[in-house]
Amino acid sequence: MTEKPIPDTHGTAEDAGGLAAAASAPPVPATPTVIVDDLHIVYRIHGVGSGKGSAPAAFARLVLRRGAPSVQLVHAVRGVSFTAYRGEAIGIIGSNGSGKSTLLKAIAGLLPPDGGRVYTDGQPSLLGVNAALMNDLTGGVNVILGGLAMGMSREEIHARYKGIVEFSGINDHGDFITLPMRTYSSGMSARLRFSIAAAKNHDVLMIDEALATGDRAFQKRSEERIRELRKEAGTVFLVSHNNKTIRDTCDRVLWIEKGELLRDGPTDEVIAAYEEH
Repeated sequence: MTEKPIPDTHGTAEDAGGLAAAASAPPVPATPTVIVDDLHIVYRIHGVGSGKGSAPAAFARLVLRRGAPSVQLVHAVRGVSFTAYRGEAIGIIGSNGSGKSTLLKAIAGLLPPDGGRVYTDGQPSLLGVNAALMNDLTGGVNVILGGLAMGMSREEIHARYKGIVEFSGINDHGDFITLPMRTYSSGMSARLRFSIAAAKNHDVLMIDEALATGDRAFQKRSEERIRELRKEAGTVFLVSHNNKTIRDTCDRVLWIEKGELLRDGPTDEVIAAYEEH
């Protein structure tokens, strides 16, 4: 038998230098998934005040040429800029009417910017929009339609159907999956929408208050699923008024007030500043 030479396991000084250089090399930069650059969103509300929005007033303007309708401008998002990276879960906090949901709609491409730009890598999915559910159809049919709307194949939907229903918990107190969605409570509908959306891996998933519905067990399942989505190289945005949910789920927080980005940083730091405000 021919003996094989024992490999030399002792490195040279040159090898050690190479290893040291590799160890000190800068980390691979994170991959941006969303870039928001000086974003402005302005709503135009027509017929504000003095009854100008009523049908009789509109008819009078058309027939009698009585003045023009008034327009009120609402600057919902004001010069917001940030970059989101693959694998992040980002919470968005702020008081009611601060522009949080408007920001998500702009990232999803549902609202055109009045100024600035939004760049995305991959397809952003806004929970409840991509999965456009229909109230007159059963929950089961909506699971199929929602999955197809998100680009899943029928085979994928069939394989994940049972898991989606079980995750939502809507059958915990009856066979609701076979009933039309118009018979569901708002909480049941929200849970089913989240369950459908969470069944697919997303480049960018945006969730607006969906975790506020359901019991603590559902919220815990949802938080665990968000962490899984992050590990699978996606980016998650979560709008919530529940700071505990944000703390348990997100590693970064954007604080929006009156359409402006006040703070952007680690979860505990930003929430502490928000709660002291």
